[in-house]
Amino acid sequence: MSTPPQTPSPGVSPFTVASLPGDARDDQLIEAALAGSDTALNQLLARHQDWLYNVALKMCLSPADAEDLTQEALIKIVTKLGQFAGRSSFRTWAYRIALNHYLNAKARPMEAAVTSFEAYDADLERIPDQDPSTLDALARDEWIAEAKVSCLSGMLLCLDRGQRLTYIVGELFGADHRAGAALFDITPASFRKRLQRARTDLRAFMQHRCGLVDPANPCRCARKTAGFIDAGWVDPSSMRFRASYTRTIAETLPARTQQLDDLLEEVPHALQRDTPFQEKSIAARTLRALLADRRVRQLFSLDSPLS
Repeated sequence: MSTPPQTPSPGVSPFTVASLPGDARDDQLIEAALAGSDTALNQLLARHQDWLYNVALKMCLSPADAEDLTQEALIKIVTKLGQFAGRSSFRTWAYRIALNHYLNAKARPMEAAVTSFEAYDADLERIPDQDPSTLDALARDEWIAEAKVSCLSGMLLCLDRGQRLTYIVGELFGADHRAGAALFDITPASFRKRLQRARTDLRAFMQHRCGLVDPANPCRCARKTAGFIDAGWVDPSSMRFRASYTRTIAETLPARTQQLDDLLEEVPHALQRDTPFQEKSIAARTLRALLADRRVRQLFSLDSPLS
């Protein structure tokens, strides 16, 4: 009987130092995949796809583009699997490939639409405030929640790609300077500096604009929702963020036990972590695409007919 795929459980982030050494299950699946088991290959991809997808989604803000990015990254990981020498854990090796792909992939459309904090601030200013009571009463709360997540996610696009990916991995998914250094193949000091710059820039914007951070700020999710719908930022018929998730990013991570010297400094980042962690069935589609490739079948000695 085959072992079902297992993704890390809530409270365990694969981006932390404790998780980076990986586990024996990955090693078993790699050995079986290289021996010709497409089932093992599928299980290996399934163990990591959701984490890589959620990073990609925060990078580009589009579920369709995030699926494409994730599939491209998984294909790179699989086609290089024969080169994995075990000098680091599979997780470190594979996630480094994925993160490097996200940094260097062609810019997605939303990245061109949101170019800076100044431009984003002007866009928000142009969206008129409207009384939320004008919205459909049954769907109102769901639409407001979608508007909130859309706006918070859009702020990340104001960061350049290097800062954005560092913030996603370091702040949202809990990688400390040692784990971040291993994943980005840079020094811990460089990772800390890059993360702090991203945190500072994002916090400064949110403290100036976001009513969730400071009640004195002008922007309110509920009053912007109708305008977001009119502008196409929120599509009630196809919600990007609220329609497919079982928990928030914060709920996938260990509880933060450190004392906060300044609560106001933490609030913007806590809001970013309180956004959906989505689950997608990318591994099966990726495996089908891979198994249709003659070179991949030769690499893994997969000579049996496709099922």
